[in-house]
Amino acid sequence: MHEPHTQRVALVTGGGRRLGRAIALASAEAGYDVMVTYRTSAGGAREVAALVAAMGRRCTAVRADMGDPGDISRLAGSLRDTYGRLDLLVNSAATFASAPLLDVDAEAWNAVMDVNVRGPHLLVRAVAPLLRDSVGSVVNLTDLSAFQPWTEYPHHAVSKAALAHLTRVQARALAPEIRVNAVAPGAVLPPPDYPPERIEALRARTPLRRLGTPDDVVRAVLFLADAPFVTGQILVVDGGRSLGAAGPPGGAADGT
Repeated sequence: MHEPHTQRVALVTGGGRRLGRAIALASAEAGYDVMVTYRTSAGGAREVAALVAAMGRRCTAVRADMGDPGDISRLAGSLRDTYGRLDLLVNSAATFASAPLLDVDAEAWNAVMDVNVRGPHLLVRAVAPLLRDSVGSVVNLTDLSAFQPWTEYPHHAVSKAALAHLTRVQARALAPEIRVNAVAPGAVLPPPDYPPERIEALRARTPLRRLGTPDDVVRAVLFLADAPFVTGQILVVDGGRSLGAAGPPGGAADGT
């Protein structure tokens, strides 16, 4: 008879770069063994694996395209074979495509939806037995475009709105064994090609008057992972930017 697996395990998709990297490293620091996925960031994923190993934790990097159902199935099999357990799934992998709305054809639309919405669904479906066994949780990464009409990123925004609602559906459908929540970061890691004036405008529109950091998101993810009475929630981490303007149009502070 095999000994039961007792070491907690986290799976972080897109764990070789940006927010996924920060979440993977923080998960290891919090005591999880980690599996990370990557599509093109092989070097980054290997570096994460080495850093996690230096902490005394196990880490496996697996190449997987979250838009490919076959890759998702193979990933789930690799997780079962390597760790035999899953306590935390963080769906961080995503595309961030920009185009005018009327330029988004069927191919471009499907490419974004396949990664940003279908992928998280298929992966949760594939690893649900492991999550049930450990009474684990899922944290999906959406963003402010789930609540705002970002016309520069139309298919991305629709996909993140869909992921926000998928989070609620998953939470309802998979309870009570599996909790599902989401984090919606604001300006935490702007694209590297953002001009300085645009970054300053983001800062000016944020009530806390600063951009966020990956650590702000990491804290939210780990809180949700260990919050046993929280499910179906979307935690916005944006420094208050989604609050909008401080007063009514025209600047009348009393609403008249």
